[in-house]
Amino acid sequence: MSLPLPASQVRDEAPFAHGTRLRVGVLLVNLGTPEAPTAPALRKYLKEFLSDSRVVEIPKLIWWFILNLIILNTRPAKSAAKYASVWMDEGSPLRVYSERQLEKTKAALAARGMDVELALAMRYGDPSISAGIDELKSRGVNRLLVLPLYPQYSASTTATVFDKVFEALSSMRSPPALRTVRHFHDHPGYIDALAQSIQSYWAEHGRAEFLLMSFHGVPKRSLLKGDNYHCECHKTGRLLAQRLGLAADQWQVSFQSRFGPAEWLQPYTSQTLEELAHKGTKRLDVVCPGFFSDCLETLEEIAMEGKEEFLTAGGEQYHYIPCLNDQPLAIDLLADIIVQETGGWPVGAERPDQAQDRQVSRERALALGSAD
Repeated sequence: MSLPLPASQVRDEAPFAHGTRLRVGVLLVNLGTPEAPTAPALRKYLKEFLSDSRVVEIPKLIWWFILNLIILNTRPAKSAAKYASVWMDEGSPLRVYSERQLEKTKAALAARGMDVELALAMRYGDPSISAGIDELKSRGVNRLLVLPLYPQYSASTTATVFDKVFEALSSMRSPPALRTVRHFHDHPGYIDALAQSIQSYWAEHGRAEFLLMSFHGVPKRSLLKGDNYHCECHKTGRLLAQRLGLAADQWQVSFQSRFGPAEWLQPYTSQTLEELAHKGTKRLDVVCPGFFSDCLETLEEIAMEGKEEFLTAGGEQYHYIPCLNDQPLAIDLLADIIVQETGGWPVGAERPDQAQDRQVSRERALALGSAD
């Protein structure tokens, strides 16, 4: 936990204007993305991402040399080529889908009579968490809900978002009241959205004899130190399999994106793909329930690399089932979570008498000598 900032580092803010309508704000936060599929953009992004001590738990001095002398000199060009293979006309898939989710969630909340402010932020890259909070404060937000778009909690994802939120608030003279969403791995709406998305895919493309659920991996030591990410992934898998009516021999959980020599959560997705092919699985469907939006790890690593691994090992048909992205059920889920988590806060449209009360309050403040 970071220490409080010295008073000299607390930012000055615009004086409070009496009579201003104070609002509820929601900050949607995703991982982040490079600005372009180029080596310079990837170097900047990877430096910020891999410098996070929540992401890489290696002694800082040792890691500084590995990161700056090796990884940032070799990996950006390779990663840029991977990003280029999935880049959309509008930009990075993660950014595109996150922006669509933002706009559609605004509409869904408005349709429910919710009058709240929403903004989007990325943990790494732009728009930053600090900028997102500043934007909401500029709109009069004094109650803030932070919703990381990570279904399963992990210290290397959700917790590092909270770190940045707390850091941003610690520099404010008048921070908003704060609520955070830790996870939604077993939320009924999340499981239902996943199941209906998979069933819709099956209705259009047919169904394989086996469904592999691939989650992003983390080092095994995270589990041993008390991170419950592993358990939440397995619970999501179990609930989803039950909702789909799958037998025990029709599905499996695995973990992808292993990096470095240390042991990570197992079974590894790449090895599982080969094993399934060797066991005679002819058609395989793969879904990534730990990713709310499609991104490099789903579209390139699973949809492209995973397909090549499975077919090379002897499989015949490989189907990647897209993430929830901006499907209606995904938007309904986000709206449901926001409604639940803002309970007790004033989220309805302002009534005429409330506006009148604000004006009276302002007049009283001015009469007492307030400048505004």
